[in-house]
Amino acid sequence: MKHPYRIREIASQAGLSEATVDRVLHGRGGVRESTVREVRRAITDLDRQRDQVRLAGRTFLVDVVVQAPPRFSTTIRAALEAELPGLRPALVRARFHLLDGPSVREVVAALDRAGRSGSHGVILKAPDHPDIVAAATGLSIPLVTLVTDLPTSPRITYAGLDNHAAGATAAYLIEQWLGDRPGEVLVVRGRGTFRGEDEREAGFRAETRRRVVEVTDAEDRPDTVRRDIRDRLTANPAVRGIYSLYAGAGGNAAVVEAFRDHPYDVFVAHDLDRENTALLRERKLSAVLHHDLRTDLRRACHAIMQSHGVLPGPIRTNPSAVQVITPFNAPPVEF
Repeated sequence: MKHPYRIREIASQAGLSEATVDRVLHGRGGVRESTVREVRRAITDLDRQRDQVRLAGRTFLVDVVVQAPPRFSTTIRAALEAELPGLRPALVRARFHLLDGPSVREVVAALDRAGRSGSHGVILKAPDHPDIVAAATGLSIPLVTLVTDLPTSPRITYAGLDNHAAGATAAYLIEQWLGDRPGEVLVVRGRGTFRGEDEREAGFRAETRRRVVEVTDAEDRPDTVRRDIRDRLTANPAVRGIYSLYAGAGGNAAVVEAFRDHPYDVFVAHDLDRENTALLRERKLSAVLHHDLRTDLRRACHAIMQSHGVLPGPIRTNPSAVQVITPFNAPPVEF
């Protein structure tokens, strides 16, 4: 009876003593046929659960490098920490490098530390900058990009939203909301070179038929977006729609504040964080384009374990579908 398991594992699975299992495996007499069947069934069960057996007792140390405003960084931390218990029987420990400034050098330094400190893999949310790509290329451990991709890096997969489809969805919603009424659309984006933002804007511009006015939200100066929006509204009073494809230091609350004296008909934003949930329930946002970060991070961890050969199957990139959240299906603000 060939098998790759220890007698102790088979005995535990079958609920029999190790001595009994040993007698069955070596064909010794004095064992009932029903007991033999139980041992065979236990081996079959272990075969089906081989991935779990292989993971048992394994510890993976994953570095999570995120360049984003604290509002989004803490959302990523909370999502991954909520997923970690579900990754058992493997034990996954996470080290977080949450960088709220725009410095490329800090991202490069964090990647360098991860590569030299016994990490089993890196989950990275960072701009598509040549220095960051070079640092990622120098890693000897698996890399998963999160939310925004670095396609020229040696990443094993991308985990996150289909950003082009999300931008197109935002355009569709705004067009439906405004209908035949005239009006321009203000697009709020970040200052960095995040590919995810570029893809969202490309999807949006491909589907909208309206004139787009663009404003940049700084990651380190909360008042910037408020001031710049008011300047744009003075020059472009026909703005009636808003698409915030990235909320920087000011957040979407600052965008709403900037429109205090200028009515708008529709406001579509990204990410169901605490601030956006509150704005949505207050009807200051019309819709939020959401994707399940917990699912993305679970896929990222699974990909790292696959790359180490402890989970089966090829590593695939399956971007998350966009979910449209309105005031009617929004969670409580305390979610």
